[in-house]
Amino acid sequence: MSDTSDTLTASVVGGTGFTGGELLRLLDQHPEFQIAEATSRSTAGKSVGYKHPNLRHLDLRFTDPEELASVDVLFAATPHGVSMERIDAFQDAADTVVDLSADFRLPSEAAYDEWYDGHVSPEYLDDAVYALPELTRDELPGADLIASGGCNATASILGLKPLVDEGILAGDEQIVIDVKVGSSEGGAGGGEASSHPERSGVVRPYAPTGHRHEAEIEAYLGLDVSFTVHAVDMIRGASATCHVFPGEPVSTGDLWGAYRGAYEEEPFVRMASGGGGVYRYPEPKTVAGSNFAEIGFEVDASNKRLVVFSAIDNMMKGSAGQAVHAANVALGLEETAGLASTGLHPVGAP
Repeated sequence: MSDTSDTLTASVVGGTGFTGGELLRLLDQHPEFQIAEATSRSTAGKSVGYKHPNLRHLDLRFTDPEELASVDVLFAATPHGVSMERIDAFQDAADTVVDLSADFRLPSEAAYDEWYDGHVSPEYLDDAVYALPELTRDELPGADLIASGGCNATASILGLKPLVDEGILAGDEQIVIDVKVGSSEGGAGGGEASSHPERSGVVRPYAPTGHRHEAEIEAYLGLDVSFTVHAVDMIRGASATCHVFPGEPVSTGDLWGAYRGAYEEEPFVRMASGGGGVYRYPEPKTVAGSNFAEIGFEVDASNKRLVVFSAIDNMMKGSAGQAVHAANVALGLEETAGLASTGLHPVGAP
């Protein structure tokens, strides 16, 4: 283990992907972290700037992931299945492990049997803490295994959780969630469907039913949902539109009370609900590059429906930013450390 000092050492395992690059970008500007290591099987020995041109200024080369350095915090940005196989090695190398894959997000072995291909280290599931601080802030301090949430699930949960907490959703209502996501969700090796000629201009349903993030949403909301995901022509972003049919009438005032009560003190959640100007509701474009989530809503009284909108940058609030935020809380650091950047306006495709 690393020595205790004013600066915390951090490693990024799986540093060549989009998420790994985003973690390195955030850790580079973080006042409390020093990057000790970035690993890659395919590009060991090459500079970080070789894969991430925005990080060419870093004097850092990728190393072999089989030879992990001893650090304070290890961020694992590996494909699904890797962390559950290597969790012992990760915990031997670091006091705190933050996993950005799906390997420790779900609360039970049975859930992995149903939604994935099982789990090879189920004994760790009870110890893992979900990384979304708006839900699990009290559980994060001192956690040694943190599971960063999926981007689609993060957007959906943030939009709906205040309604659950206020009893507006009690458990038997119909909830339909439609999420639009950018191509970066598919990762650096997204394949033919993510190539520019195939992705450009599309609004493509790629998971009409059975998306694995549905299990995550249901686990942390405690409700059944109907969930669909579309691939759209943007690079960064996840936008959730949630159609909710509560059993009792709900007013706009009720909703403002629920959302302000939940998020008024949250540093990375802001409301955008029917105001003036062009951007009246949450849009991924307005949060691109930031760790903010935007939430909005409308009441459709004639159809006894609530429409809830939420937007995040899938690479930030839905991935690397959430992981760093959770690590800050776990280690007793300032929550916003390394995450204070706001989005840019105007920007091109996010």
